[in-house]
Amino acid sequence: MLNAYLRNRLAQKEILLMTHIVLGYPSFEASSKIIETMVAAGVDLMELQIPFSEPTADGPVIARANQKALEDGVSVEKCLEFAGTAARRFDIPFLIMSYYNVPYQYGLSRFAAKLADAGLQGAIVPDIPPEEGQEYLEVMQQRDLAPILIYAPTTSLARMQYIASFAAGFIYCVARKGVTGQKTSFSNELDAYLNRCRRGTDLPLALGFGLKEKADIDFLKGKADIAVIGTQTIRVMEKHGTEGVGEFIRGLR
Repeated sequence: MLNAYLRNRLAQKEILLMTHIVLGYPSFEASSKIIETMVAAGVDLMELQIPFSEPTADGPVIARANQKALEDGVSVEKCLEFAGTAARRFDIPFLIMSYYNVPYQYGLSRFAAKLADAGLQGAIVPDIPPEEGQEYLEVMQQRDLAPILIYAPTTSLARMQYIASFAAGFIYCVARKGVTGQKTSFSNELDAYLNRCRRGTDLPLALGFGLKEKADIDFLKGKADIAVIGTQTIRVMEKHGTEGVGEFIRGLR
């Protein structure tokens, strides 16, 4: 289902926009307003992060949001219920983003069933390689959910092709080494990396980590299919509120 949506959308747009929020930060009420604002501003799909105590791929902005949400008592169950409400309310795909400990502790079969029943399209779990995620990949496939897998600049072409054999929906290409929110150099080196990613899979490519402005999105046109904005939307929300987020997203187009 996600594959068909992306192909259809990419026939209409040069590049798609995926945004990221931490569920329950700064509150679930605010999360609901932010999603509504982002959808109205024209985002094509969204990843909804379940807060986790050790978000190893995330920089200080998203890590702080995770910690604050956990301090406020945000639970996995509440996040999944909220995500299901969003998926029923808005006509774009929603994916869960989390670290493997969350679905593992929740129960992999139960987690996949919950996502499918809620109308979610898949999950981004950055810390589980295919070799260690066989059961996770199987339960996702059984529920027709997309396990979004990861490429990095250090990933060889052979490894990319191997990873792609387990993936569905799209491939998430990490723009650089390090964590989210740091500066990314939009350069010939990034261009060469994305060319290698293209050779590694027929799936659409999403690029995230460090995208902050329209110039970054423009650079990716013709090179990636989906631009991922995460940390910067949190910065904008913290400084300018929900209305500022809408302006920011519209400005990226």
